Amino acid sequence: MTADLPPVKLDIISDPICPWCYIGKTHLDKALAEIPDHPFVIEWHPFQLNPDMPAEGMDRRAYLEAKFGGKEAAVRAYAPVVENAEKAGLKIDFEGMQRTPNTINAHRLIHWAGIEAKQGAMVDALFDAYFTQARDIGDTDVLVEIAANVGLEADVVRKLLSGDSDREDIRNRDAHSRKMGVTSVPTFIIANQHAVPGAQQPDMWKQIISDIMEQLQNPTENA
Repeated sequence: MTADLPPVKLDIISDPICPWCYIGKTHLDKALAEIPDHPFVIEWHPFQLNPDMPAEGMDRRAYLEAKFGGKEAAVRAYAPVVENAEKAGLKIDFEGMQRTPNTINAHRLIHWAGIEAKQGAMVDALFDAYFTQARDIGDTDVLVEIAANVGLEADVVRKLLSGDSDREDIRNRDAHSRKMGVTSVPTFIIANQHAVPGAQQPDMWKQIISDIMEQLQNPTENA
């Protein structure tokens, strides 16, 4: 972020098991890398794709077939995901995924990482663990390992996960997003005013960023 421009808040509503969120972040990251003096200050917010998922998660194949009405329907539903992930240069190990987790604890990790100014790294680590390594990010041991790798205290995280710390806060923030009209993720909210839904391409983000920077640099002309 450039010191010459005032910061612009970019709130990202997401779920770490949402493939479109993974693709969307990849597109955004590419744009931000090309405009390193962008004004965005990013904060991640919780949205559970499956808020009623059992705490232990469930078998992924059973989940997908129940959700989409059979194996063939599930394959058809995921075809655009596979295509867009490949175009974004991502290798997602769908075959290796055994379980669909409840993500409440993953969201708690993202929240705690934010307190330590490590939120972006935590989101990256969770996406990588789930999509690239096909790990169960509902499993406490997996989450503690991820947290430690990001730089959080493993013992503290394990203790927090064993209790209910911030669990209700995550649910309330999820509910707030839904009340505000968010029905799918990723949803990007710029300056608490403009919503950008979906996994937008890097070129679109570069245009958005350029427009914002021009407005910030010439506030009177754009008033």
